[in-house]
Amino acid sequence: MARGIPPAAGGILSYFTRHRTAANLLLVVMVVLGLAAAPNMRAQFFPDVVVETVSVSVEWEGAGAEDVDAAIVQVLEPTLLAVEGVETGTSSSSEGRASITLEFEPGWDMGRAADDVQSAVDLITTLPEASEEPSVSRGAWRDRVTDVVITGPVGSEQLGRFADEFVSRLFEVGVTRTTLRGVSAPETIVEVPSVNLMAYDITMAEIAARVGFEVNATPAGDVAGANSRVRTGVEKRSAADVAGIVLRTNADGSTLTVGDIATVRTEGIARERSYFVGDDPAISIRVDRSASGDAIGIQTTVEEVAREMQASLPEGVSVDLIRTRSELISARLNILLENGLMGLVLVVALLFLFLNTRIAFWVAAGIPVAMLAAIAFMYIAGLTFNMISLFALIITLGIVVDDAIVVGEHADARARKLGEGPMVAAENAAQRMAMPVFSATLTTLIAFFGLTVLSGRFGSLISDMPFTVIAVLLASLVECFLILPNHMAHALTHSGERHWYDAPSRMVNRGFIRVRERLFRPAMRFVVWARYPVLALMLLALASQLAVFARGDVNWRFFNAPEQGSVTGNFAMAPGAERADSLEMMRELQRATEALGQEYEQKHGRNPISYVIAEIGGNAGRGLAGTESKDADQLGAISIELIDADLRPYSSFAFVADLQKAVVAHPLAETVSFRGARSGPGGDALDVQFYGATAEQLKAASQALKQALSAYSEVSAVEDDMAYDKDELILDLTPQGQALGFDIDALGRVLRNRLGGMTAAEYPDGPRSAEIRVELPEDELTADFLEGMQLRTPSGSYVPLAELVSVERRAGFSTVRRENGLRLISVTGDISEDNPARAQEIIEALEGDILPRIASELQVEWRLSGLSEQEDTFLKEARLGLILTMTGIYLVLAWVFSSWTRPLVVMAIIPFGLVGTIYGHHQWGVPMSIFTIVGLIGMSGIIINDSIVLVTTVDDYAKERGLIPSIIDGAADRLRPIMLTTLTTVLGLAPLLFERSQQAQFLKPTVITLVYGLGFGMVMVLLVVPALMAMQQDVARQFAALRHGLRFRQAPVRLALTLAVGGILGWFVVTLGAALTTGAALVGAPGTGPALGLFIAGSVLISLLVFAVMAIGQMRRQGAGQP
Repeated sequence: MARGIPPAAGGILSYFTRHRTAANLLLVVMVVLGLAAAPNMRAQFFPDVVVETVSVSVEWEGAGAEDVDAAIVQVLEPTLLAVEGVETGTSSSSEGRASITLEFEPGWDMGRAADDVQSAVDLITTLPEASEEPSVSRGAWRDRVTDVVITGPVGSEQLGRFADEFVSRLFEVGVTRTTLRGVSAPETIVEVPSVNLMAYDITMAEIAARVGFEVNATPAGDVAGANSRVRTGVEKRSAADVAGIVLRTNADGSTLTVGDIATVRTEGIARERSYFVGDDPAISIRVDRSASGDAIGIQTTVEEVAREMQASLPEGVSVDLIRTRSELISARLNILLENGLMGLVLVVALLFLFLNTRIAFWVAAGIPVAMLAAIAFMYIAGLTFNMISLFALIITLGIVVDDAIVVGEHADARARKLGEGPMVAAENAAQRMAMPVFSATLTTLIAFFGLTVLSGRFGSLISDMPFTVIAVLLASLVECFLILPNHMAHALTHSGERHWYDAPSRMVNRGFIRVRERLFRPAMRFVVWARYPVLALMLLALASQLAVFARGDVNWRFFNAPEQGSVTGNFAMAPGAERADSLEMMRELQRATEALGQEYEQKHGRNPISYVIAEIGGNAGRGLAGTESKDADQLGAISIELIDADLRPYSSFAFVADLQKAVVAHPLAETVSFRGARSGPGGDALDVQFYGATAEQLKAASQALKQALSAYSEVSAVEDDMAYDKDELILDLTPQGQALGFDIDALGRVLRNRLGGMTAAEYPDGPRSAEIRVELPEDELTADFLEGMQLRTPSGSYVPLAELVSVERRAGFSTVRRENGLRLISVTGDISEDNPARAQEIIEALEGDILPRIASELQVEWRLSGLSEQEDTFLKEARLGLILTMTGIYLVLAWVFSSWTRPLVVMAIIPFGLVGTIYGHHQWGVPMSIFTIVGLIGMSGIIINDSIVLVTTVDDYAKERGLIPSIIDGAADRLRPIMLTTLTTVLGLAPLLFERSQQAQFLKPTVITLVYGLGFGMVMVLLVVPALMAMQQDVARQFAALRHGLRFRQAPVRLALTLAVGGILGWFVVTLGAALTTGAALVGAPGTGPALGLFIAGSVLISLLVFAVMAIGQMRRQGAGQP
């Protein structure tokens, strides 16, 4: 029996019901707060998933990756991983640089984390002397808002000036997070042939020192009396000025200038990374935002600046915005808003059909009131409008009126059936339904609160959903009990009058009553009479749907990320390739893209390409792994923007597959890889890590995997992160070198200067920093430099380098990567999701055949990372969340019903929600995903609301009549509110069920779970709960009979029953108990299923045996004349 509300709570409800203005004042406060917060809410596509990191980087010029790993990473990493709060650590060692990134636990104080890391680094004193001091920095989170491309038939220098002006204008209006690409700082090269170094007996270090001294003028001070300032020297920064710098003055008065021994030239701004739109050069400006930035507001500002600047540019020069987020965000949010408004209309229409107009109006008024109050809560908590939070609001469209329907419908029933006055009916309805409605809302809150245990990137992704739902439901609870009853009292004043606008509801209710009395009530009698077959039929329905999922008719896809319509193609050229070769490869990518766009236009009637920008000197998007040792001239890319996914009948995966076939690779092209962009968090769809072996074995394993995956056309962008490095030459002094006075450290400094050049000076040049470098000519830096290079001995003579050193050649890899101290290699790629079944086949083949075979043949260990690793973590946490949710719901219901068994009847309906869930996914052909799990956890709290209302009503009726009549009458009387509460939720989500936009498809699993789960669940509630309540009474009678028998006056009867109970318990231990604990029964076949069968069969046999013995004994006593 349900617990009543405390007197104090009843007093509060009565106060707000009877007070003239209290309810309306509260209504005004909730509405005003929401209206004030709504315009200030930021809009996003997904919630920000910010991973807090601290990075440690160390420079060691000239060192190879293996040396950096051994001398720096392996020294720092153990200490850094021991810092408090560190969850994972990854490191990368490449030529001349080590980088270690530490991820900390969620919510960790990152200021303290950075200090702890710095303290740990300061304690380490065994790093190489030639390395720089370690640099500790906190990770700066950024999110791209848009890319601005300035292009036209003018020189790169002129485009650079336009870009500088554009960035300055952005700074003036507060947009400060910009990255200028395609413009390099000016650089002056002083190229000195080594023969001149010998002829004039001068070193590169001496030239660099003299140039650096002459570049800047030095302030000397002020002359007070003359009102002037004194500077010494003249700034010499142009190529001509640098060439005229005097290196020394000879004894005869002649001078030696830089121009006498070197060639001085100035490199252009496009010498490193160059962008092209068609044949025209281009400059790219990336605009980012911080975690608190408003993407739509920032893009609007950028668009205004672009329009203003476009008016002042020469003809043919354009400022274009690509990869814009504003339109993407607005369009996707509008999809949800339109569906939400349509759902709202359906919900309100349903209310007006079943309730009279005045009651329906005040019940429906709770929707905007609760929504606005929830928006105020969201604003205070720092949430944003995004796909997840708006979807949560749509989910609650129907739920938010459930409480109001129950209270309003009960008040109307009390006024009509019991003849209570309007104020009394409203007050009594609020108090009578307070506990069942509160408990039903509380169970829903607990269910959605269970989602908060999900951590990681996907936990952050959906974190807005539970908070939004909880905020709306709390607001609806306040509206339902503190605002609605007062309005209901006024509405019921006119409920006895007949109004023309109530005609639809009167007609619907007459038909509803006929159906309820003529069909539903007899059906309930049958359900109660045939309760055991009915329950068996429902269990059969559940088992049939579980079988559908088990045999693979419904697929599983962890996260179906919405595509962004951006495609990047990156390439890397082989060693020896020049910039001209990279330019040819880039032109081929442009040609293939243009040709494929025209082919698609002929085939589908529309060219899918909206913008193309190509580049050389680097990669686009997520660049190719293992290219750290590549020269910039050997890298290139193309970035393609496709039209909206809703405007084309094919995915970006299909476009990528055809583009890969259309590209004719350059003979010197080493890698060409294409990748489509996705929205949302998560790693690669394919991410395999090999570890536990030598670097050569790991590389062989990755090559074998890439070869195996090449057979699947659905797999693209397959690459590993361990590229082969240049051959490393290890030089050691020979005895002759030592005899001539050389030492290895000084020799290393000289070689670094000659091979890598020297920076002589740096100086500001507008918004950038220019530099002057001293280098040897490129034609001297060839493979035979050992034989050709001459070094000056301390005595002043020159000897070939080959006579001073011995050489050991070593091959290696350009990068050494570690994760939590373990050296590994990652093979990543993308799997097309156009065919989920095929994608699942590839994953199964990978796990069941390909990877075990590679591991066996090459003796390596492997594990799945990326999305697969996150999936395992998510499912474990979801399982924990479900357990906590079920426990919390059970405890609440046990408190409400003051019973340990009644909650089991109420909660028994939860598993039957799977019937509709699996059926719905199968009918729509939609794979189950992370959002199905989210829907199931949420549905577990929603689906029992009807069950709570039904059980409390039956218990209330059972006080005055038998249980069976109470079940029939209670089910009939609560049919309308049960049906309305379910239909409002279903209709609120129904428009999204038929939404065809590609960007909303990732939400469809949750929609299907709730619509079909709750729809089928309503039917199950009306069948399963009445049957279980009747069965509970049967079981209670049997236990009462057993207790009576155990206390029976005749000792033989007590003994027989005691032995029977003991026998059944013992049989449970050796069969089902053993199977549940060890996996196999002590008797019979292994497995839980056979053990359950044995237990049931044995229990029946023991019961029949005891019954037979007792019957024979009774017959003998009767024959002997005993009672």
